[in-house]
Amino acid sequence: MPKNKIIRIPTEGLSHQDWLALRQKSIGGSDAAAIIGLNPWSTPYSVWADKTDRLPPKEDNEAMRQGRDFEDYVASRFTEATGKKARRANAVFKNPDYPFAHANIDRMIVGEDAGLECKTTSVLNLKKFKDGEYPDSYYVQCMHYMAVTGLKKWYLAVLVLNQGFYWYEINRSEEEINSLMEQEADFWEYVKTDKEPPADGFDVTTDAIKTVYADSSDGIVNLFGRENLIKEYYAQKENEKAIQSKIEEIKQTLMMDLGENETGTVGAYKVTWKPQSKWTFDHKKFAEEHTDMDLEKYFKTSSFRKFDIKENKNRR
Repeated sequence: MPKNKIIRIPTEGLSHQDWLALRQKSIGGSDAAAIIGLNPWSTPYSVWADKTDRLPPKEDNEAMRQGRDFEDYVASRFTEATGKKARRANAVFKNPDYPFAHANIDRMIVGEDAGLECKTTSVLNLKKFKDGEYPDSYYVQCMHYMAVTGLKKWYLAVLVLNQGFYWYEINRSEEEINSLMEQEADFWEYVKTDKEPPADGFDVTTDAIKTVYADSSDGIVNLFGRENLIKEYYAQKENEKAIQSKIEEIKQTLMMDLGENETGTVGAYKVTWKPQSKWTFDHKKFAEEHTDMDLEKYFKTSSFRKFDIKENKNRR
């Protein structure tokens, strides 16, 4: 597509609330990896619930704050390392070929048909950047940006806090862009039709479902067609018990092998069984010994819906 057909929506002067409302109307780069199952913090269901306004706005956290605050520094380090100048786009990009998508990019590269994505991550993720590697979710995000903007290349700059700075060059792949955009278009149908995506087994999806259906009534629904699914649930629970029992059996065998020793080694593996101390507060004993104190204000009450399946033996 000719670049003069790419739509630029200026973000200067746009309030944070207006910016959030804008990004909610289509798929962004950070959503793309979740849609194809490569984002550990988000899933197709949670993205759907967010886009259909079923989830509360995400609360700002320290990682998000640091990512914003360090963005200028990461861009500066990229320029220092490569000699390439990067400037802010100050716009959200839209592409008529992909009306379901948008690109809110960090930087444009001056004099090149390219953009720059700036990342800041914890030292706990350091091993993900060894030997020229980086997370797949970053790759998908950059490919999404190239699809929307029409640019031919994307640079990725990553600051691993207190440990290192890395940068990568990602070239446009029409084959992968086409595949990604097809999957995003398929996902967007769930949003357009207000139909829930299928379950996927991830905890993030469970949390989103609990939020979407936090309220309940005493109604009864006919689960016609789900009997075999419930039978499978029981079968999988039995498999889970067997697996956990086997894991414990292996653990017991290795513990007996170690005996009084704290460490054992074999091939590429090291097994340890070391003493540790854990400090806990015995609130029951404290309450028994301080009956004159009102402890109710120190207890936090949380409300939730408990999920359970029981067999009605009278219907067998």
